[in-house]
Amino acid sequence: MQDVVIVGGSLAGLRSAESLRTGGHDGTITIVGDEPHLPYDRPPLSKRVLSGAWEPDRAVLRRPDDMAAIDVRWRLGERAVALALGDDHDHHDRAVVLDGGDRIGFDGLIVATGATPRRLPGQEEQDHVVVLRTLDDALDLRERIAGGDRRVVVIGAGFIGLEVAATARQLGNDVVVLEGGPAPLVRALGAEMGEAVGAVHADHGVEIRCGVKVEGLAPGAVLIDGGWHEPADVVVVGIGVAPATDWLDGSGLRLDDGVVCRPDLNAGRALVYAAGDVARWHNPLFDEVMRVEHWTNAAEQGALAALNLLAESSGQPTQPYAPVPFFWSDQYERRIQFLGRAGPDDEVRIVAGSVEERKFAALYGRAGRLRGVLGLDMPRQVMPFRNHLLERISWDEALELATGA
Repeated sequence: MQDVVIVGGSLAGLRSAESLRTGGHDGTITIVGDEPHLPYDRPPLSKRVLSGAWEPDRAVLRRPDDMAAIDVRWRLGERAVALALGDDHDHHDRAVVLDGGDRIGFDGLIVATGATPRRLPGQEEQDHVVVLRTLDDALDLRERIAGGDRRVVVIGAGFIGLEVAATARQLGNDVVVLEGGPAPLVRALGAEMGEAVGAVHADHGVEIRCGVKVEGLAPGAVLIDGGWHEPADVVVVGIGVAPATDWLDGSGLRLDDGVVCRPDLNAGRALVYAAGDVARWHNPLFDEVMRVEHWTNAAEQGALAALNLLAESSGQPTQPYAPVPFFWSDQYERRIQFLGRAGPDDEVRIVAGSVEERKFAALYGRAGRLRGVLGLDMPRQVMPFRNHLLERISWDEALELATGA
């Protein structure tokens, strides 16, 4: 294996390239990225970059000398539009096709194209409606709200929507969040704990309206079911993302809410792997097929996909990716942390602090097993449970450990 192409110029792609080098690959590595920027950190976009506390150079993931040491051929500002895989036994026909017509041949491939924001019908026709996914998105939104005194409507009470709402409020804007589900963060945390986190926003004067059906967009307004016009100077659409797999149509890879992978992140063809938001795989630790859209997953998957690619190329066994998913979110002065997986049928038990204090830890259990741990400003109660989740401890054991009973 001499030539490796990584499609995706963000965190997962960068970690893949670094792991290829540290793992001994001395051939070429080409990274194709549809943005013009070198890899940067996405979590600060909705917080420090959006608030103006950071300028864009603070979000860069590696210093120039460190980036040069990886010895990567960059194809930035170019978009992959097709993938030719040919025969697994003959790599001469393998190529990534770019929007300008160039074909980049490869022996090994890592797909790390991430995800793209979902949009509302007619959104592109409204100048006051934006999304937040890229660095350029963050800078555009910052210019719109930096001066305060704007009416900001956020559609979607997921993590991106609530982080934007918090930052916009701290900049002195009037903010309302519209959510179609029964509670904020309901998909990530469940209704009970989603409402508990949403209460932090109420403390800061942000109204979160749940069960709202958005009918459409109009100049200076959001149209809501029932004929209501919600006035808005700026609308931020945060209704989730879709894995960026359109360019893989017809490639022969299996696509189903992402690139379907084996537990070792192989995408079903020799020397082809996927990592980050675009990868959907069976996590043997939770015995669940999942696609995870968080920083830690992108970093860890990118590294393991590269190591497994090297292992396969040298005839060595590959390793399954069986992590405890972890994510965090900073909103106002609060930090939310979650380990594991939450489900709609989980039993949830607060084991330290309280919702009223805006400081608590809660356990999630299902079928007699600990499934997750949530903390609001309680890192010491959350992080020790990572090993317990790896050990697959029972629900009763988890409660005993948490309460000291």
